[in-house]
Parts: sequence; structure tokens; C-alpha cells
Amino acid sequence: MFKKDKFTATKACVLGWGKSGRAAAALLAANGFEVLISEEAAIPAPAAASLAKGITVETGGHSGRVFDCGFWIKSPGISPRHPILLEAKKRAIPVFSELEMALSFMPKSIRVFAVTGTNGKTTTTALLGEILKEHALRENKGRQVHICGNIGNPVSLCAPAVKSGDDIVIEVSSYQLEDSTYFRPHYACILNVTPDHLDHHGGMKGYIKAKAKVFKNQRENDFLVVNGADTVCAQLVEKAKSEVLAFSTHPKHLLKTDVFFDGDELIFSEGHQIRPPHLKGIHNVENAMAAALMALAAGVKADTIQRVFDRFEAMEHRIEQFAYHRGVIYVNDSKATNLDSTITALKSFEKTRNIWLILGGRDKGASYEVLIPYLKDYCKCVLTIGEAMDKIEAELHEAVPLLRCETLEKAVQTAMQRAVRGEIVLLSPACSSFDQFKDFEHRGKIFKQLVNARIFKDRMDGNQ
Repeated sequence: MFKKDKFTATKACVLGWGKSGRAAAALLAANGFEVLISEEAAIPAPAAASLAKGITVETGGHSGRVFDCGFWIKSPGISPRHPILLEAKKRAIPVFSELEMALSFMPKSIRVFAVTGTNGKTTTTALLGEILKEHALRENKGRQVHICGNIGNPVSLCAPAVKSGDDIVIEVSSYQLEDSTYFRPHYACILNVTPDHLDHHGGMKGYIKAKAKVFKNQRENDFLVVNGADTVCAQLVEKAKSEVLAFSTHPKHLLKTDVFFDGDELIFSEGHQIRPPHLKGIHNVENAMAAALMALAAGVKADTIQRVFDRFEAMEHRIEQFAYHRGVIYVNDSKATNLDSTITALKSFEKTRNIWLILGGRDKGASYEVLIPYLKDYCKCVLTIGEAMDKIEAELHEAVPLLRCETLEKAVQTAMQRAVRGEIVLLSPACSSFDQFKDFEHRGKIFKQLVNARIFKDRMDGNQ
């Protein structure tokens, strides 16, 4: 366990010049640590004047200086099998996650809420955060709610603002959980577990093991919310010490559920009836169920949850309908970085085979063949982009018409030239974005910019 008092006279190493790495370094430096940020990529080193006092940076590889540090904070994106980490293990250098380190600088009296799962994490985290904020506004005016993790700001960036009695809501990825040994949220949630990040975790077994860490250290007075129709969730909860609450929209489920959907309202075992948010897709009903169960367990009233659900709008980059031009709908689902997310997106539309699907990016190790029945039901054409094009085309060429576009710009241009009234252009790539973009947000923003720029040009040219 990371204990800041144990390392007070020790130099710290932060592996990775990413957003969470920079935030971790700043938090450590602000608390009196001397920090070395070591970045493997050959990026331009920042000017010393732009760094906080006590922070130095090396780029273009990890030097021997990292071994002079008493402990390391690891970027979640670095493979656990990286040679530098294997060497750290040999030398018995403690390696911690940014998540665990940041929490150690917060008061012990806070309540920690953690949301994980293959899909739906961001929407569920946002819903829960807004519910807790509404609750704090109406019932406990002194409590602040901090929303962080994969949803936006790193946990380290939030840490200095967290006060005694506050709530912290964290979207946690399998990468963050894999690196966290002693993480204990008071309220945890696993939305679903389907194949993802298999290249990083070394297979499905490693991925499931990482997800299970969200509740591994929970105690009997803690709560774990899970998907009662998910096979992996049903197996995992057998090891839970905490109180398990289950949700499901499926008539057949593996666990006794505490809430079901009657087609109009969420019906809870305690008697509450709550209308879900006006969001597209049955998956968002499940996200709402999970957020509501966590909130109710934390003492939030049903009418407070309803207020938030009534005003909540779709998250950017997740099945986000952002444009309508010449009878064609444009949908940004850039957050679909795995196959299951793309399936979820397709299932939120009608089976009319009118979708021009933009697919591709950096491959994550799973087979695209699972998409075939959905492509046949929903898609008119698939436009392939990015590093995964060859694999996608090899596995899907008999299922649906394919057009190789290589870049997102070419895919947008092609789709906007060929799509006709009543059709949909959907970016739901089923791949990570790191081959051509900084992250999925960057990819989604570029997609919207490309579409909107062409719409603007058409209108200027009189082509409505």
C-alpha cells in the first residue's frame, strides 16, 4: 500500500508523460517529493520553466536514473510485461498506480464510488456523479462531489480539492485496476465484462482478474452493483464479501435482481419506480439501473434520482447524433473502442440496413467476425480506416460491402458523397484511436469537424 509518510525522504519516478503521469508528478511535487518523469517516447522535453518545482523530465527512453528512485508511479498504458517493470520487480522497487497514490493524499472520511465494466462506464459515472451532486445540494450542503478517472481529470488532479466528508466518483479502467493492489471503494460497480484489451492483459483471464480488483478489498458494509445477466459478473460475485445488488433488463438472468425494467419504468425491489433518462438504447437503461442502485445504497432519495434522470443528456462521443444534412443522420460513437461497444451502437438503431459504418483504428486482439450478424442486419456498407484495415477486411469481406478509406477524412468524404436520404453515417470504430489520433475524444472531435465543415460548404454552395 502506498503510504506517503513512509516515503517522505524518497525520490519518486513517474513512468509516462501522459495526462495522469503529469498530474501524479504535480501532486507528489506539491507534497515535497523530488520527482523524475521518465517517458519512453521521443517527444520534445518540456522547458524547465514550465515544470513545477522539484520535477525533472527525461524523454526518448528510460535511463538508469529511474533506479535511483525509491518508488515508481506507473502510467496505466504501460504493459505489465515491459522490461523496465520486470527489472523493477527484480530490484524490489515498489510500483504503484496513479489511482492508489492519489487516494492516499485524500482524507479517510471520504466515500469512494468506483464504476468499471467493458462498456457504459462514462455514462454511468456521469449519471451517478450528477445524482450525488443533486443529493448534496438538497440534503448535505457541506459535501462536495468530485468526478474523475477515465471520465476526464486524473484522480491526482482532484486530490488537492477533496475535503473530509466529500464523495469521489471514479471511472476506473482495467488498466488502472490491474496496477492497484489495495484499492477499496465503498460502492463499486461492474457493468459488464466482454473481451477487450486482450493484447494488454495477455488474454481474457487477465482482463477478468483486473476487473475483479474493483471489489477485491471491499468489506461486509460495502456495496457491489453488478449486471445480473452477465456470465462473468455472476461468477465473480461468488468471491465478494460486500453486499451484492444486481440489475438486469433481460428476462433470463443469473442472479436475483434488485431492479427490472417494465418497458417504461425501473421497478426496484424496495418499491421505488423511476423513469430512466431519455437516452438511446437498452444499454443506457442498464447504465441508469446501475447508477440508481449505487445511489440508493448511499442513501439518496428516489425523487432526487428522478430529477437527474429527467434532465440528463447523452454523453459526447457515445452514440451522439450531432448532425442532420440532406436527410442523412450523422452519429459520433468514437468511444466505441471495442467490438461489444460497436454491437451496442448498431442495436440502438432499426434493422433496416441503412448504416454506413466507419470501422477501424488500432487492433486490440479480438476477432471482428462477431460483428457479422449485426452488419448483415444493420449496415449498408463498412468503410475501413487505420491500422486494422487488413484484418477487418479479411474477416468481414463476405458479410457486407467494404470500402477501404485508410483515413477518417476519406471515410467521411466517401460516406457523405454516397449516403442518401433516410440513411445513417456512424463512426463506431471497434478499435482504439492511437494509430491516428491522441485518444477517442480527439477522433470524435475530428469526425464532427469534418462532417460539419462539409455541411457548411454545401450550404454555402447552395446544396441543401
